[in-house]
Amino acid sequence: MWFVLTVAVFYAVKWIAQKINSPVFNPLLISIIVLITVLMSFHIPFDTYYAQNSWISFLLQPAVVALAFPLYEQLPQIRANWKLIITSCLVGSSLSMITASIIAVLLHADIPLIAELLTKSITTPIAMEVASQLGGEPSIAAILVLLAGLFGAILGYPICNIIKIKHPVARGLTMGTVSHALGTSACAERDPRDAAFSSLALVLCGVITSILAPLYLAFAMWLFHLLN
Repeated sequence: MWFVLTVAVFYAVKWIAQKINSPVFNPLLISIIVLITVLMSFHIPFDTYYAQNSWISFLLQPAVVALAFPLYEQLPQIRANWKLIITSCLVGSSLSMITASIIAVLLHADIPLIAELLTKSITTPIAMEVASQLGGEPSIAAILVLLAGLFGAILGYPICNIIKIKHPVARGLTMGTVSHALGTSACAERDPRDAAFSSLALVLCGVITSILAPLYLAFAMWLFHLLN
Protein backbone atom coordinates (compact mmCIF):
# COMPACT_ATOMS: atom_id res chain seq x y z
CA MET A 1 0.00 0.00 0.00
CA TRP A 2 2.60 2.55 1.09
CA PHE A 3 4.86 1.66 -1.82
CA VAL A 4 2.02 2.32 -4.27
CA LEU A 5 1.20 5.59 -2.52
CA THR A 6 4.86 6.71 -2.63
CA VAL A 7 5.20 6.02 -6.35
CA ALA A 8 1.80 7.56 -7.15
CA VAL A 9 2.55 10.74 -5.19
CA PHE A 10 5.96 11.18 -6.77
CA TYR A 11 4.78 10.78 -10.36
CA ALA A 12 1.71 12.94 -9.78
CA VAL A 13 3.86 15.71 -8.31
CA LYS A 14 6.43 15.32 -11.09
CA TRP A 15 3.69 15.73 -13.70
CA ILE A 16 2.45 18.88 -11.98
CA ALA A 17 6.02 20.19 -11.70
CA GLN A 18 6.49 19.84 -15.46
CA LYS A 19 3.37 21.93 -16.00
CA ILE A 20 4.39 24.61 -13.51
CA ASN A 21 8.07 24.60 -14.59
CA SER A 22 9.38 26.37 -11.49
CA PRO A 23 12.61 25.45 -9.64
CA VAL A 24 10.83 26.06 -6.33
CA PHE A 25 8.28 23.31 -7.09
CA ASN A 26 10.79 20.49 -6.70
CA PRO A 27 9.12 17.04 -7.10
CA LEU A 28 11.15 15.45 -4.30
CA LEU A 29 10.48 18.27 -1.84
CA ILE A 30 6.74 18.39 -2.55
CA SER A 31 6.50 14.58 -2.44
CA ILE A 32 8.13 14.55 0.98
CA ILE A 33 5.73 17.19 2.28
CA VAL A 34 2.69 15.29 0.94
CA LEU A 35 3.85 11.92 2.32
CA ILE A 36 4.72 13.34 5.75
CA THR A 37 1.29 14.97 5.91
CA VAL A 38 -0.43 11.67 5.03
CA LEU A 39 1.61 9.64 7.54
CA MET A 40 0.97 12.12 10.34
CA SER A 41 -2.72 12.38 9.51
CA PHE A 42 -3.20 8.61 9.73
CA HIS A 43 -0.71 8.16 12.62
CA ILE A 44 1.45 5.75 10.63
CA PRO A 45 4.83 5.02 12.32
CA PHE A 46 7.86 5.72 10.18
CA ASP A 47 9.17 2.18 10.78
CA THR A 48 6.02 0.74 9.22
CA TYR A 49 6.31 3.02 6.20
CA TYR A 50 10.03 2.35 5.78
CA ALA A 51 9.62 -1.43 6.02
CA GLN A 52 7.32 -1.41 2.99
CA ASN A 53 9.65 0.83 1.00
CA SER A 54 13.06 -0.47 2.12
CA TRP A 55 14.02 -1.76 -1.32
CA ILE A 56 13.64 1.76 -2.73
CA SER A 57 16.32 2.89 -0.28
CA PHE A 58 18.41 -0.12 -1.32
CA LEU A 59 18.33 1.12 -4.92
CA LEU A 60 19.95 4.42 -3.91
CA GLN A 61 23.47 3.06 -4.27
CA PRO A 62 22.94 1.45 -7.72
CA ALA A 63 21.29 4.70 -8.82
CA VAL A 64 24.47 6.60 -7.96
CA VAL A 65 26.51 4.08 -9.96
CA ALA A 66 24.17 4.62 -12.93
CA LEU A 67 25.32 8.24 -13.04
CA ALA A 68 28.59 6.96 -14.49
CA PHE A 69 27.04 6.73 -17.97
CA PRO A 70 27.04 10.49 -18.72
CA LEU A 71 30.50 10.56 -17.16
CA TYR A 72 31.74 8.06 -19.75
CA GLU A 73 30.36 10.24 -22.56
CA GLN A 74 32.46 13.20 -21.42
CA LEU A 75 35.79 11.40 -20.96
CA PRO A 76 37.73 13.64 -23.44
CA GLN A 77 36.61 16.79 -21.57
CA ILE A 78 37.47 15.19 -18.25
CA ARG A 79 40.97 14.28 -19.41
CA ALA A 80 41.50 17.82 -20.68
CA ASN A 81 40.37 19.41 -17.39
CA TRP A 82 41.47 16.92 -14.76
CA LYS A 83 43.65 19.40 -12.82
CA LEU A 84 40.81 21.92 -12.68
CA ILE A 85 38.35 19.22 -11.63
CA ILE A 86 40.47 17.88 -8.76
CA THR A 87 41.36 21.38 -7.52
CA SER A 88 37.73 22.53 -7.65
CA CYS A 89 36.46 19.51 -5.76
CA LEU A 90 39.20 19.77 -3.14
CA VAL A 91 38.57 23.47 -2.54
CA GLY A 92 34.80 23.06 -2.65
CA SER A 93 34.75 20.16 -0.18
CA SER A 94 37.16 21.91 2.16
CA LEU A 95 35.19 25.16 2.15
CA SER A 96 31.95 23.27 2.73
CA MET A 97 33.36 21.52 5.78
CA ILE A 98 35.24 24.43 7.29
CA THR A 99 32.40 26.94 6.95
CA ALA A 100 29.89 24.45 8.36
CA SER A 101 32.12 23.64 11.33
CA ILE A 102 32.93 27.29 12.13
CA ILE A 103 29.29 28.37 11.96
CA ALA A 104 28.24 25.38 14.08
CA VAL A 105 30.86 26.16 16.74
CA LEU A 106 29.86 29.83 16.84
CA LEU A 107 26.23 28.76 17.35
CA HIS A 108 27.36 26.45 20.21
CA ALA A 109 26.41 23.21 18.48
CA ASP A 110 27.64 20.03 20.11
CA ILE A 111 30.37 17.87 18.62
CA PRO A 112 28.12 15.09 17.24
CA LEU A 113 26.08 17.64 15.30
CA ILE A 114 29.26 19.18 13.91
CA ALA A 115 30.35 15.70 12.78
CA GLU A 116 27.04 15.31 10.96
CA LEU A 117 27.29 18.75 9.36
CA LEU A 118 30.69 17.90 7.91
CA THR A 119 29.04 15.28 5.68
CA LYS A 120 26.10 17.37 4.42
CA SER A 121 27.45 17.84 0.89
CA ILE A 122 28.20 14.23 -0.05
CA THR A 123 25.86 11.46 -1.14
CA THR A 124 23.75 9.77 1.54
CA PRO A 125 25.39 6.30 1.85
CA ILE A 126 28.87 7.81 2.23
CA ALA A 127 27.61 10.58 4.55
CA MET A 128 25.93 8.12 6.90
CA GLU A 129 29.04 5.95 7.14
CA VAL A 130 31.42 8.90 7.65
CA ALA A 131 29.14 10.50 10.25
CA SER A 132 28.96 7.20 12.13
CA GLN A 133 32.75 6.89 12.14
CA LEU A 134 33.07 10.45 13.47
CA GLY A 135 30.65 9.83 16.33
CA GLY A 136 27.59 11.42 14.74
CA GLU A 137 24.11 10.03 14.14
CA PRO A 138 23.72 8.59 10.61
CA SER A 139 20.00 9.35 10.42
CA ILE A 140 20.57 13.04 11.18
CA ALA A 141 23.39 13.12 8.65
CA ALA A 142 20.97 11.73 6.05
CA ILE A 143 18.48 14.52 6.80
CA LEU A 144 21.20 17.17 6.45
CA VAL A 145 22.30 15.63 3.15
CA LEU A 146 18.71 15.76 1.92
CA LEU A 147 18.35 19.42 2.90
CA ALA A 148 21.63 20.39 1.22
CA GLY A 149 20.65 18.50 -1.90
CA LEU A 150 17.21 20.08 -2.07
CA PHE A 151 18.57 23.60 -1.70
CA GLY A 152 21.11 22.91 -4.44
CA ALA A 153 18.58 21.30 -6.77
CA ILE A 154 16.12 24.18 -6.30
CA LEU A 155 18.46 27.18 -6.20
CA GLY A 156 21.55 25.97 -8.07
CA TYR A 157 20.57 26.87 -11.63
CA PRO A 158 18.82 30.15 -10.74
CA ILE A 159 21.98 31.29 -8.93
CA CYS A 160 24.16 30.18 -11.85
CA ASN A 161 21.93 32.17 -14.20
CA ILE A 162 22.07 35.27 -11.99
CA ILE A 163 25.87 35.30 -11.88
CA LYS A 164 26.07 34.15 -15.53
CA ILE A 165 27.78 30.78 -15.05
CA LYS A 166 27.04 28.91 -18.29
CA HIS A 167 29.96 26.54 -18.90
CA PRO A 168 28.96 22.89 -18.31
CA VAL A 169 32.19 22.14 -16.43
CA ALA A 170 31.60 25.00 -13.99
CA ARG A 171 27.91 24.30 -13.51
CA GLY A 172 28.36 20.55 -13.19
CA LEU A 173 31.21 20.71 -10.70
CA THR A 174 29.36 23.28 -8.63
CA MET A 175 26.17 21.25 -8.44
CA GLY A 176 27.92 17.96 -7.70
CA THR A 177 30.17 19.48 -5.04
CA VAL A 178 27.41 21.30 -3.18
CA SER A 179 24.33 19.15 -3.68
CA HIS A 180 25.56 15.64 -4.60
CA ALA A 181 23.00 13.23 -6.16
CA LEU A 182 20.00 15.57 -6.04
CA GLY A 183 21.98 18.30 -7.75
CA THR A 184 23.19 15.78 -10.31
CA SER A 185 19.63 14.70 -11.06
CA ALA A 186 18.72 18.36 -11.60
CA CYS A 187 21.65 18.62 -14.01
CA ALA A 188 20.48 15.53 -15.88
CA GLU A 189 17.17 17.25 -16.57
CA ARG A 190 18.96 20.28 -18.03
CA ASP A 191 22.10 19.16 -19.83
CA PRO A 192 23.87 15.75 -19.96
CA ARG A 193 27.24 17.56 -19.97
CA ASP A 194 26.40 19.24 -16.68
CA ALA A 195 25.29 15.87 -15.30
CA ALA A 196 28.59 14.23 -16.28
CA PHE A 197 30.73 16.71 -14.38
CA SER A 198 28.28 16.81 -11.50
CA SER A 199 28.43 13.02 -11.09
CA LEU A 200 32.24 13.18 -11.20
CA ALA A 201 32.26 15.85 -8.50
CA LEU A 202 29.84 13.77 -6.45
CA VAL A 203 32.29 10.85 -6.39
CA LEU A 204 35.44 12.92 -5.86
CA CYS A 205 33.91 14.99 -3.07
CA GLY A 206 32.75 11.82 -1.35
CA VAL A 207 36.31 10.50 -1.34
CA ILE A 208 37.82 13.85 -0.31
CA THR A 209 35.34 14.33 2.52
CA SER A 210 35.91 10.80 3.79
CA ILE A 211 39.64 11.52 4.04
CA LEU A 212 39.58 15.10 5.36
CA ALA A 213 36.49 15.09 7.62
CA PRO A 214 38.41 13.73 10.66
CA LEU A 215 40.92 16.59 10.31
CA TYR A 216 38.19 19.23 10.13
CA LEU A 217 36.40 17.64 13.07
CA ALA A 218 39.62 17.88 15.08
CA PHE A 219 39.86 21.56 14.10
CA ALA A 220 36.23 22.11 15.12
CA MET A 221 36.84 20.43 18.48
CA TRP A 222 39.89 22.62 19.08
CA LEU A 223 37.90 25.73 18.20
CA PHE A 224 34.97 24.54 20.33
CA HIS A 225 37.17 24.15 23.42
CA LEU A 226 38.95 27.41 22.69
CA LEU A 227 35.70 29.41 22.62
CA ASN A 228 34.05 27.51 25.48
